[in-house]
Amino acid sequence: MEGHNRMLEDIQLARRGFLGAAAVAVAELSGLGAVQAQSSAAGSTNKSFGPLKQVDAGVLNAGYADVGPADGPAVILLHGWPYDIHTYVDVAPLLASAGYRVIVPYLRGYGATRFLSTDTPRNGQQSVLAIDVIALMDALKIEQAIVGGCDWGARTANIVAALWPQRVKAMVSVSGYLIGNREINKKPLPPKRELEWWYQYYFATERGRAGYQEYRRDFAKLIWQLASPKWKFDDATFERSAAALDNPDHVDITIHNYRWRLSLVEGESQYDELEQRLAELPVIAVPTITLEGDANGAPHPDPAVYAKRFSGPYAHRLISGGIGHNLPQEAPSAFAAAIMDAAKM
Repeated sequence: MEGHNRMLEDIQLARRGFLGAAAVAVAELSGLGAVQAQSSAAGSTNKSFGPLKQVDAGVLNAGYADVGPADGPAVILLHGWPYDIHTYVDVAPLLASAGYRVIVPYLRGYGATRFLSTDTPRNGQQSVLAIDVIALMDALKIEQAIVGGCDWGARTANIVAALWPQRVKAMVSVSGYLIGNREINKKPLPPKRELEWWYQYYFATERGRAGYQEYRRDFAKLIWQLASPKWKFDDATFERSAAALDNPDHVDITIHNYRWRLSLVEGESQYDELEQRLAELPVIAVPTITLEGDANGAPHPDPAVYAKRFSGPYAHRLISGGIGHNLPQEAPSAFAAAIMDAAKM
């Protein structure tokens, strides 16, 4: 597809999901040049965050890591699917040593995060994940933070920055601008590109729900391998994160998230106004650095397509060295550097 249709197709790819089997070449935009990164390959330098904290925030009792000086500039780092807070287990100490307070929460449906009420819908639509972040900031009395994310976390960081810019000092987003538009998502892609979303169609069926419920670890490992084909993570690294998928709400949140994107289920009506604003693909004005790995096996848009969605100070960096979709865990130094540089923009 050419011109405007191609642009819509690339934006659609960024919205409809995160993981797949094919890598897309990434262009340089900012003149910063490719950043050579050292992959964490076999496993993390840091094995854990140590004791986690819990706080009631909105509809959740959120589990989170809190690293660094309590009075340092706040950084909130958001993981994706099917990953967990250990995406940032090597990033957080780097930022903490530079004086930042780093908050890494489990998203709803992951790890130690639980719903406060059994009556709350297990809703995975895009706006509610961002509302969870604002609720966490309020609970922790954090007025403004640098936000960073990968996969679902990048989309959530984008939404927080777009809808609540006064709460965001700067942002780092892997694979750029990922806010979704369900009308765009209804438009079909060429067959080869549809193939990349196999799991999304699987999740649209009850067989898929049952399969993910029964085989979620096997499923997650396959996604890790497809999304980061050059990342040689070991079993201990995978199992450390896979434990977060045992959360009792994980399957419900995951299935709702992907079905909602395809308009197969509805969200909660109280969030309709926010979703209408997001469907307009709002421009993000906060200082932003976007990142892409040179070996990302997940579908991702060309940075030239989404650069215009950022109206404030902006730079894009291609991280080379065989870096895949889970960029913060595969290239923690490059991600930490982007956080610190974005804070100075």
